[in-house]
Amino acid sequence: MNLHDMIYEQAKEAKAASRRLGVLPSPIKNKALEAMAYALEERASVILTANKEDLEAARKKGTKRSFLDRLMLDENRIHAMADGLRQTAALPDPIGEGEWETVRPNGIEIRRVKVPIGVIGMVYEARPNVTADAAALCLKSGNAVLLRGGSEALRSNRVISSLLAKAAYEAGIPEGALQFIDSDDREAVGEMMRLKGLLDVIIPRGGAGLIQRIVKESQVPVIETGAGICHTFVDEGADLDMALQIAVNAKTSRPSVCNAMETLLVHEKEAEAFLPKLAEAMREKKVELRGCERTCEIITDAEKATEEDWATEYDDLILSIRVVKDIDEAIEHINRYNTGHSESIVTCDLQRAHRFQQEIDAAAVYVNASTRFTDGFEFGFGAEIGISTQKLHARGPMGLNELTSTKYLIYGEGQIR
Repeated sequence: MNLHDMIYEQAKEAKAASRRLGVLPSPIKNKALEAMAYALEERASVILTANKEDLEAARKKGTKRSFLDRLMLDENRIHAMADGLRQTAALPDPIGEGEWETVRPNGIEIRRVKVPIGVIGMVYEARPNVTADAAALCLKSGNAVLLRGGSEALRSNRVISSLLAKAAYEAGIPEGALQFIDSDDREAVGEMMRLKGLLDVIIPRGGAGLIQRIVKESQVPVIETGAGICHTFVDEGADLDMALQIAVNAKTSRPSVCNAMETLLVHEKEAEAFLPKLAEAMREKKVELRGCERTCEIITDAEKATEEDWATEYDDLILSIRVVKDIDEAIEHINRYNTGHSESIVTCDLQRAHRFQQEIDAAAVYVNASTRFTDGFEFGFGAEIGISTQKLHARGPMGLNELTSTKYLIYGEGQIR
């Protein structure tokens, strides 16, 4: 069977399964998620063996370290995947939940309820954990899913998806509801983009190139998840010890992820006191520093930042730093270069904190906290299928509610118009 026919048949199976899955009782879905979590932990050694092969192949290709970090699995990450499945099982089922109701003057009752979207196409790069997150959220919200992971993680994703599907079907999920495209052919994404009528939406999760290709070319509706050019602004009068902890965490705790800080902005009145301490802490973490002219005067070994640096998601141990005149200049810089993901201000001034949150155009805006918290697990969603940086339908970490649509249920007693 050629690639086109294979993917078309998988999508047809998913579409048929979605109709049965959409009306499945919550206890069956929850039982399946628990079984899926158990399967991952029970067969962790098989997953790790496949992942080791993926990592070895990626290293031979000279893949950069940040990419390898996204690809790598260990016991802790597998347990985290399983915990995400269990947390999702414990969450309230949104399907059938009433959102709004009214009785019209003619006696007709109108009720709006949440329903599954249908079939979700998930296209993602590097991160095998997305296989489990996407499966969990889609199945719990009554959606079938067609998964296409990156070729670099093919072995890992093949094993994970197989374990998840087997456990789910044995627990009562309709056969065909969880589909994995087992191919490293780049044209697989093109085939998915042409499945209008079978796929209800595509959610791309990966680099800017992948996302923009799908946004521009897909015949299927797209929910755009985004690159994360995230900023932290250290305000005048900020607690500098707090600011240092937040900055180091936001940049170095896991630099390869989209909620990591890429640019640090510092109020000019705090630059002399703060930047030398920051530079010392970042050097210990092996972070390369690039800065504006004033930054380079204070941190003499920092490289001169270019216009491209301000607009780059490094996904690596590289940090751009700019000294700004005031909060106005900070807000202007962020709204010019950010990608609508996550932004933070460190401040002791409540008025400026509120202003920052109101004027910054992003899905998540923090006061005195690291941008690293923009995550479905951290927000209590169990997991996330992606972080939407668009404004229609969904924005920010996407959990169960964001994978639903609505339906109107109307009750009458013979009324006509």
